[in-house]
Amino acid sequence: MSEEVRSNVSSAGNVVCVRLSSVSGSAPPWLYNLRVLWAHRRSLMRVLAAAFLVSLLLSLVIPKTYVSQVRIMPPESSGSSSGLFSALAGRALGGDMLGGVLASLIGGHNTGSLYVDLLRSTSISNRLIDRFQLESVYHKRYRMDAAKVLARKTTIVQDKKSGVLSLKVVDIDPVRARDMAQVYVDELNTLVTRTGNSSAHQERVFIEKRLQAVRGDLERAQQAMSEFSSTHAAIDLKEQARATVESQAKVQGALIVAQSELDSLRQLYGDGNVRVRETDARIAGLQRELAKMGGSSSPLSTTQKDDAGDLTQNASFLPLRQVPRLAVPFANLYRELHVQETVYDLLTQQCEFVRIQEVKDIPAVNVIDAPEIPEKKSFPPRALMTIGLTIATVLLVSIGLLVHHYWLLIDAADPRKEFAHEVIESMKAMRPVRWLPRSQE
Repeated sequence: MSEEVRSNVSSAGNVVCVRLSSVSGSAPPWLYNLRVLWAHRRSLMRVLAAAFLVSLLLSLVIPKTYVSQVRIMPPESSGSSSGLFSALAGRALGGDMLGGVLASLIGGHNTGSLYVDLLRSTSISNRLIDRFQLESVYHKRYRMDAAKVLARKTTIVQDKKSGVLSLKVVDIDPVRARDMAQVYVDELNTLVTRTGNSSAHQERVFIEKRLQAVRGDLERAQQAMSEFSSTHAAIDLKEQARATVESQAKVQGALIVAQSELDSLRQLYGDGNVRVRETDARIAGLQRELAKMGGSSSPLSTTQKDDAGDLTQNASFLPLRQVPRLAVPFANLYRELHVQETVYDLLTQQCEFVRIQEVKDIPAVNVIDAPEIPEKKSFPPRALMTIGLTIATVLLVSIGLLVHHYWLLIDAADPRKEFAHEVIESMKAMRPVRWLPRSQE
């Protein structure tokens, strides 16, 4: 290279200024800069050594941090009419993406996004702050400041394709990092179970209340039916009426036979014969039986007098003339009892069904990868930090040397340099603004 380099060393605040002599050819700018830096190689070496020591000390002073990770798989949305419609529509449109979009349009909810909001909720953060005493760990006076630090040290990411949630907790203690990640999962499960307010849950509460009311109505209907049957000897009107008719027919037949026998005996023996009187007494008894079976149209008496004059309950049979009178209230009571029994059975079955459905609707937190105690620190990378800070310091110092070198090369009469000197002198001459009077200082 045809050039002459003349090093004019001038002491200006212990800064070396390298000037190029006027030659026929000029050196490239990068080579000129290298020559300037080479002239300051001793200073740069001292800066390099100092920067390396400071960076190494800084990397050693910074405490180690560990990351504990847990991966959560959110459950699928419970089967409903909207979910079925979205699935069928998605298949008809030919794509899972369209089905998912349609599900969101018709009211389907994203359980993963719900989990993210729950994990970032104040309830869970307060629980962690209280359990691990994070106010003292983070050296914060107020709970809200500790919650902000906890939020910065917690990372929650949801995979858009699979929906899997990844939760990472950063802490200087590896065991505490693992425990905090586990508490996140436990509190999420508790919060989801406590706040699960599905349609099946609301339906179960309503059915249980209705079931209690129907149980009371059923007990009252049973009591009324029992009292009516016990009072009027009406257990089954249809069967009782059939039995009475059959008995009456038998008694009527026996009465006809007895009357025929009585006529024959009177013709043979006369009225004073013993057999005639016996047959006549038997006929009278059969007629009384027929009269009892027929009954009267007057209201049924629940008691009757025996031979000794005592009151006894007449519950041997139901008179035929009382059947129409008892049919209407008996039918009403029987119908009410049957309705209440049917409603009670249906509500009991439906209550069991909605209980099972409620358990299905409550999402469970499924952990794919449980949190573990991290074996390796995540920060700081001491080697990279030391090398990076050292290189950055040397580069900044080199840029400063080059800038100062070019500044010294500018002529003192240059307007730009004169303006810079004026600005510097003006800034030096400026005094601090006094906001208070001297009497109040």
